[in-house]
Amino acid sequence: MNLLRAASLVSLLTLASRVTGMVRDQVIAGFFGASALTDAFNVAFRIPNLLRRLFAEGAFSQAFVPILAEVRTREGDAATQTLVDAVATALAWVLLATCVVGVLGAPVLVWLMAAGLERGHEAVVMTRWMFPYIGFMSLVALSAGILNTWKHFTVPAATPVLLNLAMIAAAGFGAPALAARGITPIYALAGGVLAGGVLQLAVQWPALRRHALLPHIALAPRAVLAAWRHAGVRRVLRQMGPALLGVSVAQLSLLINTQIASHQGTGAVSWLFYADRLMEFPTGLLGVALGVVLLPQLSAARSRDDADAYSALLDWGLRLSLLLALPCALALLVFPTPLVSVLFQFGAFGPNDVAQTVAALRGYGVGLVGLIGVKILAPGFYARQDIRTPVRIAVAVLVLTQLLNLALVPWLGHAGLALSIGLAALVNAGWLLLGLRRRGVYRPAPGWAGFALRVTLAALAMGLLLGAAAHALDWVALARQKLWQVGALAACLAAAALLYFGLLHLAGLRWRAFLRRG
Repeated sequence: MNLLRAASLVSLLTLASRVTGMVRDQVIAGFFGASALTDAFNVAFRIPNLLRRLFAEGAFSQAFVPILAEVRTREGDAATQTLVDAVATALAWVLLATCVVGVLGAPVLVWLMAAGLERGHEAVVMTRWMFPYIGFMSLVALSAGILNTWKHFTVPAATPVLLNLAMIAAAGFGAPALAARGITPIYALAGGVLAGGVLQLAVQWPALRRHALLPHIALAPRAVLAAWRHAGVRRVLRQMGPALLGVSVAQLSLLINTQIASHQGTGAVSWLFYADRLMEFPTGLLGVALGVVLLPQLSAARSRDDADAYSALLDWGLRLSLLLALPCALALLVFPTPLVSVLFQFGAFGPNDVAQTVAALRGYGVGLVGLIGVKILAPGFYARQDIRTPVRIAVAVLVLTQLLNLALVPWLGHAGLALSIGLAALVNAGWLLLGLRRRGVYRPAPGWAGFALRVTLAALAMGLLLGAAAHALDWVALARQKLWQVGALAACLAAAALLYFGLLHLAGLRWRAFLRRG
């Protein structure tokens, strides 16, 4: 299988998700701006998202996919199906209990997440509506892990689009309908989130059935008990223990930052949210796509005891991520105002919102290479079923992040929170890389110095071009002529891409080296 083609497919579908997500955020920004109500929605939305990252693509996927790949490689498809059925049964019942507890405990969760909210009651109501989303999304993560292990990447990568479409429809049609009935219109977004979770699971299930991979969830008490006793389930649970701690550390950092942001004034939570959405474009297109493709391939190489292939896969992923992440990071640093203004400056989202979002976006840009690097390097540990090492690093990075917050937030406000995350991500990636090197798991292939020098020089030239373009026009004022503004942005980005890749070609970069087959 051509890994670049698989990664490109996942990246293209992730791009579709990010584009529809950006449209979703534009619609929300246009309807609601950066207000106390959007702060309430963003906090409420983060609660199920936090648990989704714990139970779904976070701890669960990190523990489940390597074990699934190992069982398939060593024991065959029949044993793998038994494992899938047992894990699906255990997961489904845990999720049911979690959703019940979450709906009942919503007031406590909102208070823990953001005690300084103006509209805390609305956040509680929306949390209750959205909490079942975690149940649907965890089953989606189970389905995606199975399909990715069988190298079926299309459906798992495409389904996030459905959440965005559901939320766009909720904002465009549901919110006005609620307003006409005297109901708080932002509540429609919570309904859109829940509908999006249902739709994503509904699309995954037929794909599993088509490939004869559909899990069977037991309902009878005896069968449920047997599922919990399955050796594979116990292995997944043992791996999930440290994985939960690791993901919890990251989410605890997010919770602390949201709590701090809620005390930075009205709009701070939303400014960070919009900056985060822009930052997630490159992290999703590069880090997530490469991580999705690499984890099952690394797990299979580990099961075959093929150390050379394992190291080569990591080297390929790191080179490709540097090639694409460094220019994106520079763009966020030197060209943020055009990006934010074009994408979000509509309706209630005004010039001050642009400036405040730009400040946060620059903070994320500082650490973008690290944020993407972590998504490539961490699977190097997960595939070896070593989750404890990344967890220990994550705990230390959490402490570092909060120390940076103490120093930066009084000085930079909400932008200090983003900068703390960016700087800590660089430390996290460097620490993971050092750990893989010391264990002999990753051995850099020859030519790294020349490759890094070419990429850096080309990226700097591109950065100079974008920096000049950012100062040549008043992008905020140009928002009154949206078509001209969009056209100018497209021209600048196209010129930057041509310059960057043209310089790399003239410098003799060997593109065929990235056409790796797995």
